[in-house]
Amino acid sequence: MSFEVTVEPTGDIIEVEEGQTLLDAALRQGVWLPFACGHGTCATCKVQVVEGDVDIGNASPFALMDMEREEGKVLACCAIPESDLVIEADIDVDPDFAGYPVMDFVGTVTEIKDLSPTIKGIWFSLDEEMEFQAGQYINLRIPGVEGVRAFSIANKPSDNKQLELHVRLVPEGAGTSWLHNKLVVGDTLDISGPYGQFFVRKSDEQDAIFIAGGSGLSSPQSMILDLLEEGDQRQIYLFQGARNVSELYNRNLFEALAAENSNFHYIPALNAPEAGDQWDGFTGYVHEAAMSYFDNRFSGHKAYLCGPPPMIDAAITTLMQGRLFERDIHMERFLTAADGVEDQTRSALFKRI
Repeated sequence: MSFEVTVEPTGDIIEVEEGQTLLDAALRQGVWLPFACGHGTCATCKVQVVEGDVDIGNASPFALMDMEREEGKVLACCAIPESDLVIEADIDVDPDFAGYPVMDFVGTVTEIKDLSPTIKGIWFSLDEEMEFQAGQYINLRIPGVEGVRAFSIANKPSDNKQLELHVRLVPEGAGTSWLHNKLVVGDTLDISGPYGQFFVRKSDEQDAIFIAGGSGLSSPQSMILDLLEEGDQRQIYLFQGARNVSELYNRNLFEALAAENSNFHYIPALNAPEAGDQWDGFTGYVHEAAMSYFDNRFSGHKAYLCGPPPMIDAAITTLMQGRLFERDIHMERFLTAADGVEDQTRSALFKRI
């Protein structure tokens, strides 16, 4: 049994299977609905039910207040139709968004490598090709772990029958602990994707600034490899932040890319180099490296930020102080359970940031 859901104002019509959420059905049919956490706690996917009946599911009372429930609002990531529906969604799809439908894949592990003391690189061979945009992510189902875990794709889209993931070990994290300690070459895992709206706005030819911290390097790596493979001529700057040299992973890759491509510039920054690092690069936080390099003048660029929330917040502040504003700042926060979903906040002034 399935139900027909009409999405306004676009007029898109999707078929939702019994027990399936509105968000899952939409994404699998190539219809974009805004979302972030995917499990009922952030309110990004809030929609208005205009006609029909729906089970609101496990929506957090912080994300969907009693008054909103009475008004017919639901969270698309939790809501399950009980009849045909008409819903209204705040849809603002970027023209550069390809909108590839979400699909299911089986990934076979082909390689596992220590990238740093805390980050492993994991490579999968997929049972079929995955179309995705550089910067997007997948959901990984891990044996014995409730729910799914999201990881950004690090390889370029042209390598569409494989996945490269960068997985940081989260203290007491069930998912990342299993991947670090139990996963072996030859294992198969269930994967779904692609997800997300973090991607290069290629129609805007402004030079691009990438600021990455920790395993947040994965998305910028994919985006930069994609741009360089296409022969894009804009100036591309990668600022990579780490504590010390051992955590500054894939440094050789980016130094080689900078040597081969005159329009690519690699600026690593260490905020706590060790005595034996023999570090002669920038010492300080990654946002400070960007400020120093550009003399605090960022106008005329697009910025793409990926990493832990404190790094993202510091980078946004720095960029805006340097005259770069919301329309030219795009980001992907790397949140873990330790970050506390209820503590996530959005700017009261800006829609996207």
